[in-house]
Amino acid sequence: MKEHKRFNPDTVKRLFTYLKPHRWALVFVTVCIIVSSVASAASSMFLQVLIDDYIVPMLGMDNPVLTGLVHALITMGAIYAIGALASWIYNRRMVTIAQSALKCIRDDMFTKMQRLPIRYFDAHTHGDTMSLYTNDTDTLRQMIAQSLAQLISSICTIVAVFFCMLYISVWLTAVVCVVVFIILCISKIVIKRSGAYFAAQQRSIADLDAYVEEMINGQKVIKVFCHEEQAKTGLGKLNCIWETNAAKANGHANSMMPMLNAFGYVQYAVIALIGGYMAIAGTANLGLLGFNVLSLGKIASFLTLSRSFINPISQIANQANSIITALAGAQRIFDFMDEEPETDDGYVTLVNVCDENGELMECSERTGLWAWKHPHHDGTLTYTRLEGRIVLDHVDFGYLPDKDVLHDITLYAEPGQKIAFVGATGAGKTTIANLINRFYDVSDGKIRYDGININKIKKADLRRSLGIVLQDVNLFTGTVMENLRYGNADATDEQCIAAAKLANADGFIRMLPQGYDTVLKGDGSGLSQGQRQLISIARAAVADPPVMILDEATSSIDTRTEALVQAGMDRLMKGRTVFVIAHRLSTVQNSDVIMVLDHGSIIERGSHDMLIGKKGVYYRLYTGAFELE
Repeated sequence: MKEHKRFNPDTVKRLFTYLKPHRWALVFVTVCIIVSSVASAASSMFLQVLIDDYIVPMLGMDNPVLTGLVHALITMGAIYAIGALASWIYNRRMVTIAQSALKCIRDDMFTKMQRLPIRYFDAHTHGDTMSLYTNDTDTLRQMIAQSLAQLISSICTIVAVFFCMLYISVWLTAVVCVVVFIILCISKIVIKRSGAYFAAQQRSIADLDAYVEEMINGQKVIKVFCHEEQAKTGLGKLNCIWETNAAKANGHANSMMPMLNAFGYVQYAVIALIGGYMAIAGTANLGLLGFNVLSLGKIASFLTLSRSFINPISQIANQANSIITALAGAQRIFDFMDEEPETDDGYVTLVNVCDENGELMECSERTGLWAWKHPHHDGTLTYTRLEGRIVLDHVDFGYLPDKDVLHDITLYAEPGQKIAFVGATGAGKTTIANLINRFYDVSDGKIRYDGININKIKKADLRRSLGIVLQDVNLFTGTVMENLRYGNADATDEQCIAAAKLANADGFIRMLPQGYDTVLKGDGSGLSQGQRQLISIARAAVADPPVMILDEATSSIDTRTEALVQAGMDRLMKGRTVFVIAHRLSTVQNSDVIMVLDHGSIIERGSHDMLIGKKGVYYRLYTGAFELE
């Protein structure tokens, strides 16, 4: 078993901040718990009155009068009813509090997730992140709704019963305390051993979820390569790790109740013997009100109280394991919330402008003209027209500190130009697109957008000016129209349909069961890869960005469809600065500049005709002298 992370005590404090809005409801719950605990103790105490004052005196009577006994039983039943009602109320209320607190936790988690950098998701599996929303939050639900209430109830019951026992007999209470001390020593040892395994259990179930999700996503590949047996073996290994941790955690936890119950029965027998001896011998008994003689009713009442005293302690020990599991899950959740968010020191924003006599004026409606709004220290504002001029000036970058994947990249993209990147897989093409979007920041050098260092531009505004069509398409549950409108919520139906026609997606969309109102589910699983890509291209057209990045955008489209899409994309690219990343060299021939990358460096640049004339690497790639890897 791997080394376990130490538990952070602040986890409990942070967890209770989510319960703070329900503090008055918790006060009400606590009152109900106290009522329930007092009713339980009072019913046990009432046994003494019932036996000594009603049952024993009637044993020698020929015609006993049962009126008093009936009244006593009715009183006892009323006490039980009050306790049961209070218990029902607080259990029901705690469920409501738990669900409300979990809603807030999930909201905060999702909000935090939106602020995390792409780097986090590159380093963590989706299944591990999903486990936070499912397994870890479910353990919190059980703790808040059940364990927390049980814990408070047990403590209140212990306090109430303890004073009731002292009221009857100090000597017998001392015997109970000795047994409880032994129980607590055993519980401490078991909880200490099981705590680490409960934390490991939560981590291993997250790993298991991540693996299962990965296998589900890769089912086609698994079947194509007949990898079923290896996949089962991989799952078996992770399952064994989870099984080991879960068995040790729950094995320790489940062993507690039988042990504690056994001690409870031993204590019951010991108290019965000692109490019976004291009653028969007439030994002086010390209670809270002074010395007296133990009666049959007092012994019966004390025996019932002693069981009521041991049971809550057993419950506390048992609930402690659920609480440990929940706190392990809570710590994973708060570790997630404590991840370093994506920083943004930018202050230049993107705004709609109107051109009034050559002067740019900011306006609220969408005009098709954009400008960078640059505030200055003296309170003045400068507006720079968004033209789409992007410059990479001697840029170095590495995903790891000591391993650069881009070396001294310099390029100038003028407004309206089409810049293409070609090169083998891993040459750094997509990395350049990631840097322009500021998914990652450069290690050295500068990237300027219309003369402004992109570090000065707010990330949301920077990305709003960029349209990206990726090789891996993500469609969301919703209608086709809603997916097209994803990049521009204000787009009209007519604009979305025009964009679909531009990308040659209109034809197949109209053939869907409900056309543009067809609901896509499972990431558009009912569509072909090419159709999903066409919707992605149309979605970028709806966003109408001044700069476009096409990362292998036509790689999933057949050659015939590609020709149609290419014509549409050429119309889409008109007047825009475009970066094209492609393996198919046929898609980059009409580019203004073609950059050939190799191991993170630009080794050739120029137009298609210029590079063919040089008869260098691009020429050999184009003529098939060697292939891209």
